[in-house]
Amino acid sequence: MTDSDLTIFCRQVRERSRENRCALALLHRGALTGNVMGVLRQELDSMVRCVFLLSVVDSQYQKQLLRDSVSGKQWRSKDGKRKITDREMVDLSSQLQGWTKSVYTFGCAFIHLSSFHDYANRDPLDSLTPEDRRSLAYYLAYYHGFKMDQATRFRDIEIVFPAVFEKISANLECCIKDLEDGTSLGS
Repeated sequence: MTDSDLTIFCRQVRERSRENRCALALLHRGALTGNVMGVLRQELDSMVRCVFLLSVVDSQYQKQLLRDSVSGKQWRSKDGKRKITDREMVDLSSQLQGWTKSVYTFGCAFIHLSSFHDYANRDPLDSLTPEDRRSLAYYLAYYHGFKMDQATRFRDIEIVFPAVFEKISANLECCIKDLEDGTSLGS
């Protein structure tokens, strides 16, 4: 008997998460903050994909997405005419958990070469819009008890990154269990 696509998908997501946890611990200890942010973004990527799968009510389409995922194919719309974009998945996830878009956007700046990689000399928080800074401050306070003000620098929030990872990882594991249990977002 071979493993189902769901079993393989959940296993590969959990394995990625396990590796991300190990990598984050080593990178954080080594003060490699740009790479820590990349790992946070990877964990969130897994979560938004699981949220997207949970939003699919058509079981045949969900099975097709799982099959495509485990065979390395790009996810496509139900009719097959367009690719499912990261933005689409992040937007859906943000409707359910508002913090995902903030973390995803901030993390993308560390995945792609950007001015954020010069964080030792130019603080990435300075480039945030007032609205994005307020949003970041809100989520850090609400979920992690971290008080951020106008004097807060990027280096000041590095201490919270392991807790941010754990928040994402815990949400991811809940999503995986829901997938395994056959639960959808509408149930």
